[in-house]
Amino acid sequence: MFKKLSYLMALTPLIFVFMPEISMADGHEGKISAANTSWILTSSVLVLFMTIPGLAFFYAGLVRSKNVLSVLMQCFSLTCLVTVLWVVVLYGLAFGDGGSMNAFIGNLNYLFLSPVTASSLSGDIPETVFAMFQLTFAIITPALIVGGFAERMKFPSMILFSMIWMVLVYAPICHMVWGGGMLGDMGLMDFAGGTVVHVNAGVAAIVTAMYLGNRNGFPTTPMPPHNLAMTVAGASMLWVGWFGFNAGSALAADQSAGMAMLVTHIGAATGSLGWMFREWMKKGKPSVLGIVTGMVAGLGTITPASGFVGPVGALIIGSLAGVICYEATQYIKQVLSIDDSLDVFPVHGVGGALGTILTGVFASSAWGGMGLDNSIIDQVIIQIKGVLFTIIWCGVLTFVTLKIVDSLTGGLRVSEEDEQTGIDLTGHGESGYNN
Repeated sequence: MFKKLSYLMALTPLIFVFMPEISMADGHEGKISAANTSWILTSSVLVLFMTIPGLAFFYAGLVRSKNVLSVLMQCFSLTCLVTVLWVVVLYGLAFGDGGSMNAFIGNLNYLFLSPVTASSLSGDIPETVFAMFQLTFAIITPALIVGGFAERMKFPSMILFSMIWMVLVYAPICHMVWGGGMLGDMGLMDFAGGTVVHVNAGVAAIVTAMYLGNRNGFPTTPMPPHNLAMTVAGASMLWVGWFGFNAGSALAADQSAGMAMLVTHIGAATGSLGWMFREWMKKGKPSVLGIVTGMVAGLGTITPASGFVGPVGALIIGSLAGVICYEATQYIKQVLSIDDSLDVFPVHGVGGALGTILTGVFASSAWGGMGLDNSIIDQVIIQIKGVLFTIIWCGVLTFVTLKIVDSLTGGLRVSEEDEQTGIDLTGHGESGYNN
């Protein structure tokens, strides 16, 4: 009897997965799709998994051992901080109707998510699910920026910077692209965050890196990753989590989600190979660090295109991402001598911009994409305008945010002595390793 009951309980969730829709119990006219809801719930978990533990491990392995805890702490604390900000104000600023200001920003009607109830709908999924899914995107964006200033920013300054930056930069760009604002109305195609997440994070990272200045000893002193095994583990988690990032952005369990998942995987694979072979040609050996960084570049670059392009477009976009982002990394560090610690701008900024622009080409049905409402040339022009606008908005307001935080905290950067000792001990009183 108990055995049969356990089988019945195990099969119960499948009933809801395969039910096409159910009516809301409180008499709302809208109907909820159980299949779509199940998929977006799953995608939310996958995207959160990208930040903790995925990105946290990826970044923590790349820094020196004396700063491993500081990076883990930053990713973990940002997950908590952005969650609170999202509930209090950010969700409404990103997805509310801003009235006369709607081209740029939402509203304050969603303070503390008060209008969002268990019966609220966003399309055919609960609004609670939509809000949670979008929250995971908001969480990972400032966490990505951490890689630009790793090993040299004070923890209190990082917290204050992230709070102000989310209000001034992330929420407006998110609204303008996905919340009914000017970039979306202009026709910008950004399926899962080429501009909102990757260009935003990349530009903010390099502006912050330049504002803070290089780490002591850069570029003459070698600063290799202290634990590549940790980095590879984190990269693997990012690859898996990215399926929720891109395929979940269809907001439905449908053909668009299926194609987005397929091209996401192709982009990751070809980005890895493109970076690996280019590095192999230039340096004589393929590195583990190179192949996993190429994977992230491929994923970041396919992100804006993922719901619009087909397999052929993904093969080309991913391959270009691996090569171009590799060259950008070398140029930023070796030619410009900018200490973007963990290569956020050349990987995410360049990759996000490249993918957003190429979406205008490979979304065309001639390349096996989902089709364009404009000519390829017209759409590419729109994509370029969207990228440039995001770069300018983010660059200017990131600098403004840094100036504000600098004046309020008496300096953004840790002391030279603290940097030498390591932020784990000086900032958190702990050490990642007993030895």
